[in-house]
Amino acid sequence: MNHYAGATTSRRGNAPVCDLRSDTVTQPDDAMREAMVAAELGDDVFGDDPTVTRLEETLAERTGKEAGLFLTSGTQSNLCAMLAHCGRGEEVIVGRDYHVFAYEAHGASVLGGLALCPIAVADDGGLDPAAIAAEVKPNDSHKPVSRLLSLENTHNGKPVSLVRMGVAISAARKAGLSVHLDGARAFNAAAALGCEVADLAAPVDSVSLCMSKGLGTPAGSVLVGPRDLITKARRWRKMLGGGMRQSGVLAAAALHALEHNAPRLVKDHDRAADLAALLRDLNAGDVTQATNMIFFTPANGENDALRARLAEHDVLILGGSSGPIRIVLHRGVDDLAYDRAIAAIRSFYG
Repeated sequence: MNHYAGATTSRRGNAPVCDLRSDTVTQPDDAMREAMVAAELGDDVFGDDPTVTRLEETLAERTGKEAGLFLTSGTQSNLCAMLAHCGRGEEVIVGRDYHVFAYEAHGASVLGGLALCPIAVADDGGLDPAAIAAEVKPNDSHKPVSRLLSLENTHNGKPVSLVRMGVAISAARKAGLSVHLDGARAFNAAAALGCEVADLAAPVDSVSLCMSKGLGTPAGSVLVGPRDLITKARRWRKMLGGGMRQSGVLAAAALHALEHNAPRLVKDHDRAADLAALLRDLNAGDVTQATNMIFFTPANGENDALRARLAEHDVLILGGSSGPIRIVLHRGVDDLAYDRAIAAIRSFYG
């Protein structure tokens, strides 16, 4: 299943659009733009940008970690984390359907010489501890050295419970592995689980936190973890071309989002649940939903026809000509846009 199928979608003129392709399409509101304009700036490569420093320290404190590092994207954050944890020829055990393995072009292997060992992901988004233990390599020169377990939360919108994470982490610790968490939507997971992001971060060594998805900033992720690991990751960021200068403009957006946008994520979850219920009531096809995501397989292979009808109403969705379509609710979908989506769906199935 390719979540990014049909990602490039033309818009008709300047009509209002309900964009359900991803929560990455959000744009800064006026208050966020004001915070960006007012940001105190410096050269972050020199360590002189106070707003970036404040963001890194804020998220390190919020997650209970020693240090943070602001990076251009979640992919770069995960890559720097893996390169900091592992040496060339060492291995990362990861879910086969997790973003690190399925959607990051195997950058850890191509650029870092790391082996990626994929294992099956359970229906709830977690990893089986027995499967983790089975893939840890013996001390054998014919095998890579197993060094890191990479988890993900949420996975396809599903929040993985603390207990479920815990059994996987326990298996990794027994084998002497470090643990990284791709927490691109960790704030959504925490909102759904009724816990804090610190609770998700506590049992793992490092966490990648994306600012540009549900939190609605233009760009950037923050990697948090032990100070020595973050120091290594900062060096890797530079080698990967990720050193930014007056990036406090983006960090200011993230600080604003942490205060104003994180608390409202449950609204996206509720809207996703309501939209999923509507699709079920209309007998529109197979529907699953968790947090802010819906995975919907239209009945009778009506993907293209549905996409075309919604486009006529300026409602944008992803997906190929068959199989599931991912629909994502986010802060960019206001009341008018949401009502437009409902009306467009009803018009197709009415």
